[in-house]
Amino acid sequence: MQLRDLLRWYAEDFRDPMVLDPPHWFKSFIYCEALLQTPFFPIAAYAFLKGGCKWIRTPAIIYSTHVSTTLIPILAHILFYQFPEKPHPGPQTQQQRWMLVSIYAPYLVVPVLLLLTMLLSSTYNSPSKPGSMSAKAKKKK
Repeated sequence: MQLRDLLRWYAEDFRDPMVLDPPHWFKSFIYCEALLQTPFFPIAAYAFLKGGCKWIRTPAIIYSTHVSTTLIPILAHILFYQFPEKPHPGPQTQQQRWMLVSIYAPYLVVPVLLLLTMLLSSTYNSPSKPGSMSAKAKKKK
């Protein structure tokens, strides 16, 4: 089985015409993924496997925000666009639409979890430097 056959099987079974005949806006997301997101993966893997690499915070915030915001129009397209039946049938029923949303949803959920981790985890937030005061502490004086 070749990649083309695998894509055709996926597109037909899950009614995802965007993989066989992507709209121009979807292609722009694919190019961004190839040029911006893909280089992030080995860098992030290194940082997370090594552990405690605070420098990954900013790239991870940029990555997760970018991916999350690209998923909003994709999910809206799946839920609200009236897909034609030919040449590549898209989802027609609510059940088919939600099935396709469930396939794309992890690409929203995982980056949002990464973003929350980077924003809320003490591991990736820089503690105040010794001797420096926070803005709140300065106001109290």
